[in-house]
Amino acid sequence: MLDRIAMNQTRLRTPGLGLDAHGVALGSKGLVLLPSIDRLVAFLAAYTEQRSLEDVLAGLRIAVVQSSLKHREYLLELAAESNSRMDAFAETARLVGGTIFTGTSRHFVQYRDRAAPFGYDAPQLLDEQAAYLLYHATFSQAFNVEREVDLRALLLRLMPRVDPSTRSQPGPRWVVAERGLGPALVHYLVRWEVPAEVALAEWAPESAFETERVQRYLVRIPEVPARMAQLLSATPGLTMCIPVAPGVAVESGYRHPVSLRAIPLFDPAGMVFIRGEGGPLVLDRVPAMADLRAFARVTLSEREVPMAKVSAKAVPTLGVPLRVLHSVSASKQPTATWIAQSDFSLLRKLAYALPARVLRTTQVAMSDRGVLLRSPAGVEGIPLGAFFYEAHPGFYVPCGYELVPALSPHVLTEALSVPAGKVVFFGVDAVAHLVDETAFASLERTLIDAPSWDVVEAQSIVSALDEQVPELSIDGLGLFPMRRVGSVLDDARAKPESGD
Repeated sequence: MLDRIAMNQTRLRTPGLGLDAHGVALGSKGLVLLPSIDRLVAFLAAYTEQRSLEDVLAGLRIAVVQSSLKHREYLLELAAESNSRMDAFAETARLVGGTIFTGTSRHFVQYRDRAAPFGYDAPQLLDEQAAYLLYHATFSQAFNVEREVDLRALLLRLMPRVDPSTRSQPGPRWVVAERGLGPALVHYLVRWEVPAEVALAEWAPESAFETERVQRYLVRIPEVPARMAQLLSATPGLTMCIPVAPGVAVESGYRHPVSLRAIPLFDPAGMVFIRGEGGPLVLDRVPAMADLRAFARVTLSEREVPMAKVSAKAVPTLGVPLRVLHSVSASKQPTATWIAQSDFSLLRKLAYALPARVLRTTQVAMSDRGVLLRSPAGVEGIPLGAFFYEAHPGFYVPCGYELVPALSPHVLTEALSVPAGKVVFFGVDAVAHLVDETAFASLERTLIDAPSWDVVEAQSIVSALDEQVPELSIDGLGLFPMRRVGSVLDDARAKPESGD
């Protein structure tokens, strides 16, 4: 038996069970206990009819559990983030004949219902070594995990149900054609001018006794004409499928028991074709597809085409001048700056405020027209001079401008006859300034002046350590320690007089 949690109750006995903001007992996990595989499929089908499992797929786990009496049931574990999510799972679980629990580690109690709006608490805990200890209003049972159930593999094993209404649904179609029917299908669609794409896919041999890979044609049709729908779906060797979710399609005339769009487990780069009869066809990657019109029959003319001879002449040089114009495109990151000599003193003061990263990555070159600074990481941290950006490797253009005509780097280098090892800076007047690459040096190596050294000579302390430490001794005072005090004072007073 379980205890009903009362309003404003704060103490619970079940480990890992707490109260949320509304006072409802809630753990970090939720469990749905289902008696059979068909009840599990019914639960997934009912829940995905109106909701998606995308938010709980990361923590979703399905397992076959076994009690101490060797009774097997299916357990669905998920993350219980809020009572609203658990309420939705609880409604679906009760609909299909399942039971829902909440907890954190091993102990799980029955989730709230109409009889206990705030949930339940277990007054006595089971003392058993099991993976799950479940407490219900009518039973308390321990379960161990027998095996895990992969959700994607389970969805692929489910056979689709017959549903003729899907044939009239509009939208794109996939047609899987056996190798013998592929060319005929392609020419049929080309003759009737149906836009489509075609590819040739390969699968592994269907049995160990076969050595050759199985090849089939894949045709993707944006919209199948109504007059061809019956032919493509009823011809043996052709399987027309309807895309129901990214990476998965179901044969026309059938419907999967579970809404696959609500369970995004399939890779969009691949494709899974679920057929009404036979197993699914799984492709890890969709092969390259080509336009269907590329496979139309080619007819050659019997008459030869006359060839006209045209004499080629050298193309004259047009002589268009290179210009630097204002750019209408987005501004680019400045990677160089040209600082005039009049601002050189400001650069010296600014060097004390520059961070270490800027000093390491910035290069400097001195010229008679100013100081050139460049850095691949940008020079926004140096607010001096005229900014340039690197339009091409080795070609710097003022920010807010661009070179016209827009020539490629190698053509521009040939046209300007730029020597090797030179860096080009364009001014707004389209004048190119050449700077030797070897003139650039690291900024941090050129900042500090060599300081003047003041040599301080240290004296040896060996003599001080070798000096003898005086020894003090105290004689006994005797019986009359004050007896000679008077004579000593008289002698002290007499000594200055005798000196005179």
